[in-house]
Amino acid sequence: MGDKWDKEVDILVVGSGAGGMLSALVAARNRADVLIVEKADLWGGTSATSGAGIWIPGSDVAKAAGFEDDLDAAFTYLRALSADNVPDENIRAYVDNAAPMLRWLMANTPVSYMAFPYPDYHAENPGGSAQGFRTHLPLPLDGRPLGADIRTQRFPSPAASLFGYLNWHFTETYQLLYRSKGWMKSLAVNMARYWFDWPFRFTSRKDRRLTLGNALTGGLRMALNEAQVPLWLNAPLRELVREDGRVVGAVVEKDGRPCRIGARKGVVLAAGGFDKNQAMRDAHAPLYPSAPCSGGVTSNTGDSIRAGQAIGAGVMNMQSAWAAPVFHVPGEDRGRLCTIERALPGCIMVNGGGERYLNEAASYHIVGQQMARRQQAEGDASPSWMIFDRRYRRQFPMGPLYPLIPDALHRRAVRGIVRKGRTIGELAERIGVDPARLVATVARFNDHAVRGEDPDFHRGEAAYDKMYGDPRHGPNPCLRPLTEGPFYAMPIYPGDIGTNGGLRTNARAQVLDDAGNVLPGLYAVGNNAASAMGESYPGAGVTIGPAMTFGYIAAREMTGGNG
Repeated sequence: MGDKWDKEVDILVVGSGAGGMLSALVAARNRADVLIVEKADLWGGTSATSGAGIWIPGSDVAKAAGFEDDLDAAFTYLRALSADNVPDENIRAYVDNAAPMLRWLMANTPVSYMAFPYPDYHAENPGGSAQGFRTHLPLPLDGRPLGADIRTQRFPSPAASLFGYLNWHFTETYQLLYRSKGWMKSLAVNMARYWFDWPFRFTSRKDRRLTLGNALTGGLRMALNEAQVPLWLNAPLRELVREDGRVVGAVVEKDGRPCRIGARKGVVLAAGGFDKNQAMRDAHAPLYPSAPCSGGVTSNTGDSIRAGQAIGAGVMNMQSAWAAPVFHVPGEDRGRLCTIERALPGCIMVNGGGERYLNEAASYHIVGQQMARRQQAEGDASPSWMIFDRRYRRQFPMGPLYPLIPDALHRRAVRGIVRKGRTIGELAERIGVDPARLVATVARFNDHAVRGEDPDFHRGEAAYDKMYGDPRHGPNPCLRPLTEGPFYAMPIYPGDIGTNGGLRTNARAQVLDDAGNVLPGLYAVGNNAASAMGESYPGAGVTIGPAMTFGYIAAREMTGGNG
């Protein structure tokens, strides 16, 4: 090893989200010596906190479920939505390699995915799928084989767990949401399983039944442990080392000291975006100015993007983010993504003037973008207000506010953001909105909603809208008049679930300079790289799906393997 490096490996992976871990695992299975370094004291990144959906066209799993996909149609769909500066070959690389990546994942790890009838977000566009089956979600996994490593796995997002500790699967969400037959028994069984996990329960709040993002990252970590791939925590990247034009290693901090790590075959940057770096947001993404309203993890501060720039890497679409409407509970370190609530009947969203200004049930990316643009132009959308009535309050959750649980039994921080009024006019006064205007807005909405119509914003017409509506309610599953007092309001903000502009890459995940030349030895995946989706969000799973797919491509490129 000599004096040049403190440690030398074939491949160094920076970041322990799904893209980084899969890249490390593929490389290790192709006989490479691999090391993963993670800045935080917890592993799994934003992937662990997410729903772990992956958008995979043409998968074996979808085919087994009876859905015959067309990769050319998938390409057409993505190409039309993505930014013009994203090369065709990057999109094509994703479309062509996504299904092989998933096949490899399921053959080489304990992770199992199912394809869901979850429509593409713009299913009406050419190549879009109204049937769904491109979005895949992981099945639950027993976390006990992780041993002590489960203690340092990131918890799910509060929006992806019940009471902040109980992991749940996508199908269980619907069972609880609509309180369908058997919901009480299912909840009781899961809670009993959690609380009676002795003696582990006495020393940890972690749920060892892994679901969603914990299932994906947990299964990857199990496979990495089997392959004996080390993962260093508390090891932030400080700089990349480039010699004779090639990236040959990096300096990371370990035990408080610089550690020079040589990488014979390459360095993979997979450390997320700059979600929590306020200065970078101000400089590059002024449309999304609020770091506290990002759903990304606090360690996502853009270190590896800046390290790439320092050695000549180009960047692209730094103004872009995975936009989303979010609730923010005081004291929590991130925003809570609002996905389902907006589409359910009995609620509306209004701006600071008490007026509706969008289709509440559209995809969270579209709603987040519209909120951000409205705030930039008019200054009245941050916060906006989710308005709902007593019937909605009794039936459905609204962010951190759970149905069936009285207001007084919720945490003080949650109670502090909820407003309540006996009438719409009284509620308007409580949120600082002109009562006459809010009363008129609700009256107009109600007049049309009773007939299942929304001529103003067409809520409940698209396949995506209906997916999250209440199938028991007609004539439109997304629309019901707000008629039963008391009435409630909760602030909702334009936020995001991560930035997605970053280092410029090619179809092989190789980092490029501003002139389009390859920086040999350097790769970037996930939110470290400028997304192949551009500023669009074509369907559930186009964040982690490409991260894993390009991680798979990068590892195969570096090792020359077929794994």
